[in-house]
Amino acid sequence: MDVLSLCFRALLGVSVVCVSALDACVAAQESQPKTQPVLLQMIRDDAIHHELGLDDDQIVKLMDRLREIDPPWFRARILPSAKQREKIVSLTSQLRRSLQSMLDAKQLGRLRQLEYQALGTRMVLRDEVVRELELSDDQLQGFVTAFLNTDQESGEIQKAVGEGNKSAQQGNRELNELKTKERQSLIAKLTPGQKAKLGSVTGEAFSFSEIRRSYPFAPELTASGVTWIQGGPLSLEAMRGKVVAVHFYAFQCINCQRNFDHYQRWYEDYADDGLVIIGIQTPETSAERQLDRVTSAVKSDGMTYPVLLDGESQNWKAWSNTMWPTLYVVDRKGFLRRWWQGELNWKGTPGEQQMRETIEQLLAEK
Repeated sequence: MDVLSLCFRALLGVSVVCVSALDACVAAQESQPKTQPVLLQMIRDDAIHHELGLDDDQIVKLMDRLREIDPPWFRARILPSAKQREKIVSLTSQLRRSLQSMLDAKQLGRLRQLEYQALGTRMVLRDEVVRELELSDDQLQGFVTAFLNTDQESGEIQKAVGEGNKSAQQGNRELNELKTKERQSLIAKLTPGQKAKLGSVTGEAFSFSEIRRSYPFAPELTASGVTWIQGGPLSLEAMRGKVVAVHFYAFQCINCQRNFDHYQRWYEDYADDGLVIIGIQTPETSAERQLDRVTSAVKSDGMTYPVLLDGESQNWKAWSNTMWPTLYVVDRKGFLRRWWQGELNWKGTPGEQQMRETIEQLLAEK
């Protein structure tokens, strides 16, 4: 299998029904082909640290830098598409400058190769790849046109899945076919000499299936305007080493109510294994701002895990939420690993089972 095939296959694991808000923030239909923020995504994972040979001091410095970069990256998911792209470009540039001072020349060279591999076919949009492969203007324009066509068709497929006009399985199959078509189109436009150079550009193939963490650090809980109903006060920093499920809800919201039993069963099933569940009541109505009403609802809804009333919606804002309910799962190192908006089992979607499997997976990680 050629190097470009290996690079391209690294990108095939995204399911159309699980496209994250962060992925979506760089997937808006624009005049430029879409690319993923691969440096932001992969630099936080242990497998990348091992591949680069980072020492403990380098990892500590990197994690400190990510704690500064991650909050605006996470919040960018709710910005208009042009602003999203602008913010991600800016944050990627900031991170790249920081890495220049943290890593040695060999590490930086290998990181650049990993970026190319993660970008797959779209690495040809990078100026340095254009130079190294000596791509002509005609070739580059052909690639851009092909990528834009793929993006348009991909958006139509994802829309059809989201509207229920196409199954997730069919959508994923069609997306993979599109990516294969794109790869074949790119290969056909390269000269034999350019194909021969690909190996030196991308380096030894890396297995991206080893990467587990590609999302930001979870925002810390804020104490401003908060009243703990039971089980607190808590902080995510103090919860390091545990898996944490944070769900934002409003007790009069029927969609929220339909998730309550799932959360409680997770707590009963996994608390002894290291799962912490935190409910954050964020008012949508005036009644949901009344402490006595919220407290009564917590008891009547059977919640026995920690719950707080976010009376001024400060946590809601810090996490840039847009709808009730929203659920996040945070791993033992404090990174977001998955989130879900809406009812878990909406119209037969196996959301509860999928989230349960994620929780079990994270509990098994060391």
